[in-house]
Amino acid sequence: MLTLSGSALETGLTAPALFRLTTVPDLPAPLRAQRAFLMRGLGDVPEGYPHYLVFDRDPIPANGAAFTRLDEKFAYLSDDDIVHLSPHGHVRTLFRSASNHNSILLTEQCNNYCLMCSQPPKRKDDRWIVDEVRQLVPMMPRTTKSLGITGGEPTLFGDDFLDIIRLCKSWLPTTALHVLSNGRSFADVGFARNYAAVDHPALTVGIPVYSDDPSRHDYVVQEKGAFDETIRGILNLKRFGQRVEIRVVVHKQTFERLPELAEFIARNLVFVDHVALMGLEMMGFTRANLDALWIDPIEYRDELSAAVAVLRAYRIPVSVYNHQLCLINPDVGIAYVKSISDWKNEYVPECDGCARRDECGGFFSSGVKHGYSPSIKPFPHRHPAVD
Repeated sequence: MLTLSGSALETGLTAPALFRLTTVPDLPAPLRAQRAFLMRGLGDVPEGYPHYLVFDRDPIPANGAAFTRLDEKFAYLSDDDIVHLSPHGHVRTLFRSASNHNSILLTEQCNNYCLMCSQPPKRKDDRWIVDEVRQLVPMMPRTTKSLGITGGEPTLFGDDFLDIIRLCKSWLPTTALHVLSNGRSFADVGFARNYAAVDHPALTVGIPVYSDDPSRHDYVVQEKGAFDETIRGILNLKRFGQRVEIRVVVHKQTFERLPELAEFIARNLVFVDHVALMGLEMMGFTRANLDALWIDPIEYRDELSAAVAVLRAYRIPVSVYNHQLCLINPDVGIAYVKSISDWKNEYVPECDGCARRDECGGFFSSGVKHGYSPSIKPFPHRHPAVD
């Protein structure tokens, strides 16, 4: 698991700053002024950079330039990565150019209180994050393939949220955006219309629906009436021609009616663009509610198979995320995706020697730490037998 935030060993900053990193010593002068130079044991320090990052064993820049010294846990940093540095020595990695899993946290506020929320909401004004994002997006490489926008609930910022979408459209016109939202804000027809009016060419919103039973969905998100608002939000988005993904986290409260939920989607929301059936992440509120949420994935593999079969029968694109290959039925393999973000992805000792390890998504680091299925078993052959 990569360390995306932590403390510097020392820093000479007097004010917070965002820097795009480079290891190229001879960049043109106008570009140097916009970057921090990432030193890798160089003896000579190139001139003209406003800041330098050195590691534990590197020498201090001899020219008296401002620098921050990092622990080796940040050794993964590379060209075109973007970091936030504070004068108190706090370091946050905001963008990694080598990753396909970059996302922007727009707020920690939310109007749901989901039992398994991996980013527990905070009731405080954090609109300062929007200002940071307005600085961050223009710094990102134009070649960025995809970018997530998440929270909390990012749509709570209303027009500021829409401004961020517009900013991404302007500065990253070929970057696919994926917004994670509970969908409730889109129940407002006017807001859904304004969202559509941004006219981003590659924008999808992922919205959770946890059950075909409104009371069950509302219980999972801990908000009465949320199911009705979420479904109306989805209908409004599709009314205006927007791409919508339905996301279902499978756990003890949702697995039993998974086939019925698939039928509900197929009969009432057949026009959605994608359905993601997702394994549980052992973060945030999940740890506190573990007894109410945890079920061994092998125990619901038949329900998972049934849900995939229903959605495929109706030609609705479906993917299975955050599961281990040895815990699903072979018929689910056609929908299986290695999906866990690289910075929080691990494998367990039972995976050693597995012939299909490179196909398998493995585990969330939190899942390894807090427990996982005792049924994990390595495949002896590359392709399993299919009944």
